Amino acid sequence: MSVRSATTRVLAAVTILFLLPTSGAAREPQTSAFDLDNGNAAIEIVIPAATGPLLSTLNPGDASLILRITTLTNNAWFDAIAPYHPMAVGVSSRLGRRPAAERATNRQRNIAILYASFHMFMNLLPQFREEWRAMLRSAGLDPDDRNRDLASPVGIGTRAAEAVIASRIHDGMNQLGDEGGRRYHRQPYADYLGYRPVNTAEVLRDPSRWQPDLVTSGNGVFRAQKFVTPQYGVTRPYSFRSPSQFHVPAPRNSDAARNPSGYRRQAEEVLRASANLTDVQKLSAEHFNNKLQSLPTTVIHLAETRQYTLDEFIFHEFLTNLAAFDAGIVVWHFKRRYDAVRPFSAIHYLYGDRYVRAWGGPGRGTVNDIRGAEWRSYLDTADHPEYPSGSAAFCAAHAEASRRFTGTDALGQSVTVASGASVVEPDVTPRSDTTLGPWPTWTQWARDCGLSRVWGGVHFQDAVTEGAALGARVGEYAFRFLSGHIQGRPPAPVAG
Repeated sequence: MSVRSATTRVLAAVTILFLLPTSGAAREPQTSAFDLDNGNAAIEIVIPAATGPLLSTLNPGDASLILRITTLTNNAWFDAIAPYHPMAVGVSSRLGRRPAAERATNRQRNIAILYASFHMFMNLLPQFREEWRAMLRSAGLDPDDRNRDLASPVGIGTRAAEAVIASRIHDGMNQLGDEGGRRYHRQPYADYLGYRPVNTAEVLRDPSRWQPDLVTSGNGVFRAQKFVTPQYGVTRPYSFRSPSQFHVPAPRNSDAARNPSGYRRQAEEVLRASANLTDVQKLSAEHFNNKLQSLPTTVIHLAETRQYTLDEFIFHEFLTNLAAFDAGIVVWHFKRRYDAVRPFSAIHYLYGDRYVRAWGGPGRGTVNDIRGAEWRSYLDTADHPEYPSGSAAFCAAHAEASRRFTGTDALGQSVTVASGASVVEPDVTPRSDTTLGPWPTWTQWARDCGLSRVWGGVHFQDAVTEGAALGARVGEYAFRFLSGHIQGRPPAPVAG
């Protein structure tokens, strides 16, 4: 199977998965007679196998957890193929160099990638054990093969995963739920830093600070948000030593007491965007909000259009996830420091019972008689403070790392959304098949990603501007870090 046909199929499959409700049911990867010698196991086997379980476990906007899973899995892929590359050395392992004869086809690499994926998924998402076993069987491999011999691709893949797991299991993210000395009834990824919001979901005591939203699925059960994984900000990065290396200024327009005019002005900007939403803006907001759709598909697109080798795909895919993962660490560091108010809280506070002009909800269009206290953003507001924007930082890091990896700003991607396929306004938006983009360059793609957060009503422009600037800086660090490993000259280890 050619790289082009395999990639086209995966893009279609991923798109369908994002447009349909997901469940915990097992999903067999849709493969037939996978070609170990010439195929790309990551694109053709692993990504289709993992998408369903990920979507049934996480919200597509849960960036901190999605990026952990994708980045650590990519790390295992990279370390699994490094022994088959002339120069590359693993990030978490040193597994030697295999003879040139074993590099002639993709067979050894693909087997190593598949076993590395299997063991990573068994560690990160063990509840889907049968899905991961089916993933290996779909490629004609034995999930019970326990070979750890470094002369075997099975052993290389297994030990690559083991090295990543050992390196990251206590990296600060609290994957096991045992940080802070907890011994019993562990809660994976729970906060152990003791963050407490100033405001409650019912009472806005300080209009400059983050307020947990009150959310419901429409079934009569309501819950107050909790800052998701605040410890992401103290998790060990790959490409730099500490988030304190970076500077992000305080959000001056979010201070209701010291800058009331700026506070009102940025709220009015969000309201104007809400009142003037186009189908393209709505769908762009949905597209970039979905971190499993917007980020990985760019590299899959380039794998198709530029005919990437297997090595090139793995290198680029790991680089972009690593860049976004590290950018998120800095973003979460500053989110916790500044604890800034979200647009919904500011608009409720400023307008209360006064009518505003804004989007009136799914299928309602723009209305003039919605009370400020009833205003809702087009997108659901994420469960963490507003500033800086994580999405803007992820996209900017992804774009900057990609520019440096490819040597060009050219991207050439577009996304077509079928009539009525909106997640927020199903059967209503868009009115006809609609193309997002096209994004001829990474610059334009990252720009739309940032703007989509204002269109979606979940961020102020300052958060987007600062998030994007931060992400670009981290993208440069990530490129230097991984380039050193590809060239066999890894930088000094980051302090644990």
